[in-house]
Amino acid sequence: MNQFDDETRVALLGSQPDERGTGPAYQGQVHPAWNIGANPNGGYLAALAAAALRQAEPAHTDPLSVTVHYLRPGLGAQPCRIDVQALRKGRTLSTLRATLLQDGLARLELLAAMGDLAEVTTPVLALPRPEIPPPELCVGRSSEAQGIGLSILERLDIRLHPQHARAQAGGHAQVSGWIRFRDGRAPDTLACLLFADAFPPAVFGLLGLVGWVPTVELTVHVRQRPAPGWMLGHFWTQDLCDGRTIEDGALWDSTGRLVAQSRQLALVRQGNVNA
Repeated sequence: MNQFDDETRVALLGSQPDERGTGPAYQGQVHPAWNIGANPNGGYLAALAAAALRQAEPAHTDPLSVTVHYLRPGLGAQPCRIDVQALRKGRTLSTLRATLLQDGLARLELLAAMGDLAEVTTPVLALPRPEIPPPELCVGRSSEAQGIGLSILERLDIRLHPQHARAQAGGHAQVSGWIRFRDGRAPDTLACLLFADAFPPAVFGLLGLVGWVPTVELTVHVRQRPAPGWMLGHFWTQDLCDGRTIEDGALWDSTGRLVAQSRQLALVRQGNVNA
């Protein structure tokens, strides 16, 4: 088993329903290797919750649309409980809700449309993949450049466009680069939730050392199952006001196909904005 699979593994807590009596509950473990600073990465927590949805509805294992509200930071190196509620089960997709709890407190609420992307036809319209240097000519993401500890780099190999790798280097609120699992695991639709939140924040290219930029809400739309190999990510924002930013993003697989799009609302610490 690969590290990501092992560290998003959940187990059914017997046959008991969740606290609302509407669905199953699962036990998991939040691993600290996915931390940004002292806090678990939001994309990792979303993937952990979505892993419970996969078990709850095995006919629909691909997250077509996922919206996550982060209520409070997760706790690294701590167990978690995931309560699942099936809102609707259909032939082509199912809608489910997951609540991830630690120490008795809800850390996130996730609402997902789950389906099956095994046979997706060629899209009629799709964002074109940007042209950037190949991974070997890009720069590895680093804790020093962003000004915060990045334990997540123990698990992910992230190579940034040379123009986006240094603080304020690009002069624009955008970042692009390549991403893959360090242990060679091929990406899948669950990994898209993680990858959509694993790059430096787009404001890094404009503001510099922004540290941790916590996500308030994240939405990911997954369009296709990615092919093995490097995935390319591009993230940008044209919205920064009162310490809040709205960031858009897209992920392409190794064949050049657009596989996921994202949007998130995140907090930028005011001191960094004024620096």
